[in-house]
Amino acid sequence: MIIAVDGPTASGKGTIAKALAAHFGLPHLDTGLLYRAVGHQVALHGGDPDDAADALAATQFPEGLLADPALRSEVCGGLASQVSVHSAVRAALLERQRAFAAQRGGAVLDGRDIGTVIAPEAEAKLFVTASVAARAQRRWAEMLQRGEDAAHEAIAADLAARDARDAARTAAPLRQAADALLLDTSALSPAEAIAAAIMLVDGKIAAQGTAR
Repeated sequence: MIIAVDGPTASGKGTIAKALAAHFGLPHLDTGLLYRAVGHQVALHGGDPDDAADALAATQFPEGLLADPALRSEVCGGLASQVSVHSAVRAALLERQRAFAAQRGGAVLDGRDIGTVIAPEAEAKLFVTASVAARAQRRWAEMLQRGEDAAHEAIAADLAARDARDAARTAAPLRQAADALLLDTSALSPAEAIAAAIMLVDGKIAAQGTAR
């Protein structure tokens, strides 16, 4: 069984995807981490994330980079959004993600184009979203916990800019798949969001079983 979890930054999709993987006993891939690694690799080599050639070269990052905690920073998040607009970068990472999805027994993947491009055949698809205000508050709290300087207004502006860039890109734009179930986590706690996601996926699986 393949479960696709898509949505914008700080919507809670990563937390939900990890919980779904644990609940259903499936491996999990945070595909956004791949793009963060590419963005970080560009920065490490003094390249330009808006330059397609620099971004493509960075797709050959060492595997060990995926364990670098720096990838979780806001800076890397912004770099990931920049390099992800390049179709060549997306093509270079495409097969890696599809191979993970196609492994025996299935998998849970979260990102921005899982249900539309990476695994359109997924048995269950969720599109997890939340208001910019709710997402900015969450990200602000996370940054404060890590001891990072954070201006709430700047975070909200950055999230809105990422949303616009991700939705407007030509290659695999951020959008809800036609058969994806919508989950708005704006007013939900992490536990409530996870419970709602499990209920939605269980319902989808049950419906498919009935249809067969």
